[in-house]
Amino acid sequence: MDLGSKVFTVDLLEQHAAKGHGVVTCMAAGNDVTMWGTSKGWIIRHDFGLGDSYGIDLSGGRTGDQSIHRVFVDPGGSHCIATIVGDGGADTFYIHAKWSKPRVLSKLKGLVVNAVAWNRQHIAEASTKEIIIGTDNGQLHEMAVDEKDKREKYIKLLYELTELPEAFMGLQMEIASISTGIRYYVMAVTPRRLYSFTGIGSLESVFLSYQDRAVRFMELPGENLNSELHFFIKQKRAVHFAWLSGAGIYHGNLNFGASHSSQDGDENFVENKALLDYSKLFDGVEAIKPSSLAISEFHFLLLVGNKVKVVNRISEQIIEELHFDVTSESSSKGILGLCSDASAGLFYAYDQNSIFQVSVIDEGRDMWKVYLDMKEYAAALANCRDALQRDQVYLAQAEVAFTTKDFLRAASFFAKVNYVLSFEEITLKFISANKQDALRTFLLWKLDSLSKDDKCQITMISTWTTELYLDKINRLLLEDDTSGDHNSEYRSLIKEFRAFLSDSKDVLDEATTLKLLESYGRVDELVFFASLKGQFEIVIHHYIQQGEAKKALEVLEKPGVSTLLQYKFAPDLIMLDAYETVESWMIRKDLNPRKLIPAMMRYSSEPHAKNETHQVIRYLEHCVHSLNNEDPGVHNLLLSLYAKQEDDSALLRFLQSKFSKVRENGPEFFYDPKYALRLCLKEKKMRACVHIYSMMCMHEEAVALALQVDPELAMAEADKVEDDEELRKKLWLMIAKHVVEQEKGTKRENIRKAIAFLKETDGLLKIEDILPFFPDFALIDDFREAICSSLEDYNKQIELLKEEMNDATRGADNIRNDIGALAQRYAIIERDEECGVCRRRILNSAADFGISRGYASLGPMAPFYVFPCGHAFHAQCLIAHITRCTDPEQAEHILDLQKQLTLMTGETRRDSDGSLTVQEPIASMNQVDKIRFQLDDVIASECPFCGELMIREIALPFVLPEEEQEVDSWEIKPLHSINQKSISLSV
Repeated sequence: MDLGSKVFTVDLLEQHAAKGHGVVTCMAAGNDVTMWGTSKGWIIRHDFGLGDSYGIDLSGGRTGDQSIHRVFVDPGGSHCIATIVGDGGADTFYIHAKWSKPRVLSKLKGLVVNAVAWNRQHIAEASTKEIIIGTDNGQLHEMAVDEKDKREKYIKLLYELTELPEAFMGLQMEIASISTGIRYYVMAVTPRRLYSFTGIGSLESVFLSYQDRAVRFMELPGENLNSELHFFIKQKRAVHFAWLSGAGIYHGNLNFGASHSSQDGDENFVENKALLDYSKLFDGVEAIKPSSLAISEFHFLLLVGNKVKVVNRISEQIIEELHFDVTSESSSKGILGLCSDASAGLFYAYDQNSIFQVSVIDEGRDMWKVYLDMKEYAAALANCRDALQRDQVYLAQAEVAFTTKDFLRAASFFAKVNYVLSFEEITLKFISANKQDALRTFLLWKLDSLSKDDKCQITMISTWTTELYLDKINRLLLEDDTSGDHNSEYRSLIKEFRAFLSDSKDVLDEATTLKLLESYGRVDELVFFASLKGQFEIVIHHYIQQGEAKKALEVLEKPGVSTLLQYKFAPDLIMLDAYETVESWMIRKDLNPRKLIPAMMRYSSEPHAKNETHQVIRYLEHCVHSLNNEDPGVHNLLLSLYAKQEDDSALLRFLQSKFSKVRENGPEFFYDPKYALRLCLKEKKMRACVHIYSMMCMHEEAVALALQVDPELAMAEADKVEDDEELRKKLWLMIAKHVVEQEKGTKRENIRKAIAFLKETDGLLKIEDILPFFPDFALIDDFREAICSSLEDYNKQIELLKEEMNDATRGADNIRNDIGALAQRYAIIERDEECGVCRRRILNSAADFGISRGYASLGPMAPFYVFPCGHAFHAQCLIAHITRCTDPEQAEHILDLQKQLTLMTGETRRDSDGSLTVQEPIASMNQVDKIRFQLDDVIASECPFCGELMIREIALPFVLPEEEQEVDSWEIKPLHSINQKSISLSV
């Protein structure tokens, strides 16, 4: 493998790492912070993020050897725990990134700490939260430290190995929040065993529960004093683990959401467990146990001697060997160990003097090939980076399936191959193998994988697939075997083919597909596809040929079907099934009944059973009465169908219907009355003819025809004439003549019937009107009773006229008396009576108002009006008040009359010397009186304070809109500042 393709690279990070404080003994890293311990009790801290490096002395001036045994750094690089071992025993220190001095954990004095499990989910820069510490005497302790307290909050024993006391060599912890609280997952390893602890609550309660139940553990043969446990962290969650045991690398996936419970009640969160035997790493050579382990997403880094073997975790094959430039000073012990920085994704190796950085360069780039070689195709696809890699995975699956003769499955995989094998090569494979079904399946899958932009290729493949379907259907039909299974396969294929046509209707060429279906004789599928493409004419024509009118009507009722097809196929459909066709027409409101007349005429021309409901009449009645159709053609057709029925009751009802209620001021009927009359005469519908004559105001013809049918009908027609007394009498005379001439009894009996007929005319005809209709030799004695009755009626009329003349004479006398009394009527006006408008005395002189003498002949007195209610007004004041309060049109009329009166009567004006000049009138007194009477009618018809004018003023606002601005400008003064004799408003 050349350097360009290496996944892991080694770089020397620090050559003299101990910095004169002995040699490097241990190392840890987290979040770009590395810390290593030396043999003289120093901790060297290097922060790559900040770029600073410094040392911390933990020996504290102790004498003798003081070596750092282990150092631990949290994933955030803020917290550090280190154990120093010397002649005086062991001490454990806590160091925070912000502290310059370490703090000894006194409760751990004498205990050698081999492992620390950090709480990755809850740990923060200011606090470690709860952490677990594993010691070499088989104890687990819980501890928490807050940076601000400068000391541990607590340290308490959680668990101790009693059955097989061993040192805890590795420790990891994971937590998960669930609905009932927090679940803890803890894994710990010793040289021989892997322990797992889990529970809900606090760490103390979890471990306390194991007093009553057994601890889960995995024990492997052999012992490894360098036993290590590592979790691979992805997105702050452990996803798999590895244990460097004596027998091999025990590893597996971690699923903390799983609920696989074991028999002892513990939750087993380890899945896909496996053991990588060390013997697989050494071909023909005695296996050597690695001294240290690091784990990445897909690989194990195993420290064997001075080399690191990189082993693929999936294939368990060595892919690389990493070599280190070890100095001569540290070559005796070589590389001491490995550590990892999960946050930065880096690995470190160290010897006594140097620190090496192991970088990872896209370790997952070839994992698809690893999974492919292992035939784990789903995992291979998940790790593919581009379409070419995916093609190779699909091709491998397809070749395997093709080799095992699973052609349908092979077709599904071949369809996903786009680059490494051409479309033609794949199809030739299936054609050579004569696997038409597999070829069809391949084409179907290929259609699903094509982009919508590949329209041409999609159309071609869809057409080919259609032909393959048709070929398969015909081959099934031609086979001799007609068992149930065969029929089932046939029906299933038809269903599948129709589903394909539905899905591909937009990409298939319409003409080509219809031609294919026709050439293979698949009429049903042809109709189905035509329906999909909106070729409803083909579908309807097919159903009509099959005599399935109901199905054809269902197609016509679909929303997208043109109404033109309704008119086109109406004649055939109504002949096939008149009832269903008419029902379909009645449901729709967008049809024009006039365009259906040819179909209805065709149906009506056929003979029908006597008691059969005429479907065309039913539809036309629906159009006329429910849809309010006004088309004369529709009304004429309905009338003609009624006329052909034996019973004319429906015809008469139709003729008597009034359609004017549908549209205001509309006609009462829409049929052609002349056509209706001609038709009814032809069909001998005389009552209908009488009605039509009457409707056309041809009353004489109507009565003449009615006399041929029924005299009662003739009388009813005669009574319809109300506004023409002469015509009405003429009609009754026609009836009377008919009655007289038709009587066949004795003469005296005929006369009695004639007299009875006269009574039915309500006095319109007299005996003298019908006498001419009797023979000349009829005796007068036979009419004596009728003539006497007629004379008595005349006498009554004469007496009635006399009474009316007397009443008129008395009325005239009363009117003359009222006129004479009216001339003497008067009203008393008091001397100090005031005008209702100006509040001045009524009996003022006319000069005070500048009034001309034409208003009244009162001399110098101003004209005035007195009403019966007692209110009195100056004429000028009344005119001004009425003009102001009435509407503008009426006010203009009053002013015009006033102007005319002034011009006609002359006017009086005062000269400069104080004398009065009177202008002569320009009109006669009759004209003046006429104008004055008109003015009186307008202004004095009622009292303005007691009449309708005052009632209308109640609804008017106190302040009109045009007066609002003026009112707003009024200044209201205090009462004491107003002169008692003169109250005024300052505007």
